[in-house]
Amino acid sequence: MEKSIRHNETQSLESLEPVSPARPMAFLYRSSSLRKLLLLVLLLVLLVLVAAAAVMKGSADVPLQELWAMLTGGAVDEMNAYIVREVRLPRIVMAVVTGIALAAAGAIMQALLRNPLADPFTLGVSSGASFGAALAIVAGASAFGINLVRSGQWLIAFNAFVFGCLAVGVVYGISRLRSSSTTVLLLAGVAIGQLFAAGVSALKYFSNNEALKDLIVWLMGGFWGAEWGVLHILLPLFTVSLFVLMKYAWDLNALVSGEEVAKTLGVKVKRMRWICLLVVTLMASTTIAFTGIIGFIGLVAPHISRMMIGTDYRYLLPCSCLTGALLLLLSDTVARLLLSPIEIPVGIVTAFFGAPFFVYLLIKKRREYWT
Repeated sequence: MEKSIRHNETQSLESLEPVSPARPMAFLYRSSSLRKLLLLVLLLVLLVLVAAAAVMKGSADVPLQELWAMLTGGAVDEMNAYIVREVRLPRIVMAVVTGIALAAAGAIMQALLRNPLADPFTLGVSSGASFGAALAIVAGASAFGINLVRSGQWLIAFNAFVFGCLAVGVVYGISRLRSSSTTVLLLAGVAIGQLFAAGVSALKYFSNNEALKDLIVWLMGGFWGAEWGVLHILLPLFTVSLFVLMKYAWDLNALVSGEEVAKTLGVKVKRMRWICLLVVTLMASTTIAFTGIIGFIGLVAPHISRMMIGTDYRYLLPCSCLTGALLLLLSDTVARLLLSPIEIPVGIVTAFFGAPFFVYLLIKKRREYWT
């Protein structure tokens, strides 16, 4: 009897499959990836809901029934249809596109410079673009004193883009003299930014009252000039730019571990850095050209996303884009509704929540150094 029992136990033990140590790791990886994808879907749904609320709310509210009728092709009031299609929708899409561009640029720059306080304006893009816009507003001339375009809005955009690229080009040139050191990049960006800021101050001093008012309003940032014609240019440009940045997601993951580690893994660090910085510059300067200076989105969105989803850039980059779009759309909606019908520049709203977050990062970084 005992022999038969032992024989059955031996057979049952032999029939068990050996447990592979790779199976639990694969299960954890799949479950982690699934959670991250669900978070991205949740952020996307939340963005759609906020966009729908932004469409309906304003100085003139649009009922939900009419919004649904617009989507389904039903009968709607012509005035409400005009408000939604020609006023609010371009502004909402512009806010989303701008938030995506600034947040993506911030996430990439923090990886390339390995500095948690880096954002799209660290390399002087903001100051250079603001000087170009100030030159167009005050002097009424293009980048080189020649009126290349007739429309004032496109003139400002052209100047902002040219001088934003010029600022980064000068910073790149300085950094190449010192083997592209990230410290040199940051310090050169600060120096060039201060130089262009001095130029803006000089233009403010010599401008007349009307030009000064236009300049100050533009520097505060906003979406007053949002229109479908501008979006037809920005949407394809940013789609291609994001595709290029996502292509380097694995390389950015390696770079976070250190430049030497990335080189060991076969990453062409210099080539990747120049391509990504060029794309970031294009996105940031083009955004600034049409919206003015909107700060802190590129700093705050990547850090919030890193807290939620981790440091894997395959997920961190799209999460940063969705978070940036959500933050900027919420800020713009608050700017429209807080003192309606008076509208607050969205740059003021982003500064109210961005500045305390920046101080928090500074304190946290200092504690890390001292511990």
